[in-house]
Amino acid sequence: MKANILLLKTVILAMLFVGCASDDTADITINIDGNGNTNVDPADLIIGGTLTEDLTLVTGTEYSLNSALIVPEGFTLTVEPGVVVRAATGSDVYIAVLQGATINAEGTSSNPIVFTSASTTPNPGDWGGLIILGRAPINSVVGGDATSTSEIGGLPYGGSAVNDNSGILRYVRIEYSGGAADAASENNGFSFYAVGNGTTIEYIQAFEGADDGVEFFGGTVDASFISVIGAQDDSVDWTEGFTGTLTNVYIEHRQTHDKGIEGDGFNTDIGNNSSPVFWSAPRVTNLTINGIGSSNENEAIRLRAGTRAIFTNVSLQGFAEGFDLDDSETGNGVLDGETTVTDITFDDITLNLKNDTGATFVEADVISGVGNGTGADYSSWNSGWTRN
Repeated sequence: MKANILLLKTVILAMLFVGCASDDTADITINIDGNGNTNVDPADLIIGGTLTEDLTLVTGTEYSLNSALIVPEGFTLTVEPGVVVRAATGSDVYIAVLQGATINAEGTSSNPIVFTSASTTPNPGDWGGLIILGRAPINSVVGGDATSTSEIGGLPYGGSAVNDNSGILRYVRIEYSGGAADAASENNGFSFYAVGNGTTIEYIQAFEGADDGVEFFGGTVDASFISVIGAQDDSVDWTEGFTGTLTNVYIEHRQTHDKGIEGDGFNTDIGNNSSPVFWSAPRVTNLTINGIGSSNENEAIRLRAGTRAIFTNVSLQGFAEGFDLDDSETGNGVLDGETTVTDITFDDITLNLKNDTGATFVEADVISGVGNGTGADYSSWNSGWTRN
């Protein structure tokens, strides 16, 4: 579609209409005062629809997101430090950066970018979240630049561009996201679909979301300084052959919910994909997961569906199980030395390792350096831009 971009000067000096058309998505409206400033009443700053030109959200301004904001191929959404976007209620209210599009959202530790609920009494699941779709490899399809489609919006993702670049996220916080369209289609805080390692992701927080905090659907992107607090489903999730690195990850549970990390080797919701051409195999370094007590929560980390993973410097607290490994192919990853845990501290963990793979191995075959893990050192990098 072509969304309208309306520049309305409060002194009514001029009115300019660009690319008028109509369809089923809302227009984009940007209001500017008589001096060319955009720091006007937030109620007048409404964004949504599909961009027909680059869009910059300006420092010191609050915007209202009233519908899905789609950034198509060839266009860039720039979000300056200190911008706040307040989203209307609804699972169909989200931001999607499509294949070949770019988001440059660079906040600072003292002036972060915040995407949150517009509700006066916000709750998890009030709105969608941020979706980025790239052209990096996924294992749910086979062959060259073949693509799959996202849970929300049915948007294409996947390809063969390992170093695909979707832009930059730095000091970005997403609050009260995770609205579900139905039982099978749920938004996360951050949804990274086939995002390539040319993309920069660091200092991101998902706060009080209804579904997963951060989920990787394949791709090769490296992400660091990740904070997930109060997610109601898995805090960090990967699937479809994700092979990036996750460094400095802090997870804090606020209530009984699902896993701190759930790692899948393939997407168990997409047909018969039990023998992909490659498995998810991320490296996770400097990880802290704080649960609410071993009598109240089950697994801190669940690995299944053939995933491989290398964990280094881990701190787990307050779970019945530290690691729960499921299915035979996940067990093969252990036997092949492709899943290991080095330097870890268990605190209030009833069972360090549960082996449901059918493969024969013991804890010492997977885990070494017990008592040596210090975790994410969260207090050294969370100041100023996260919520607690």
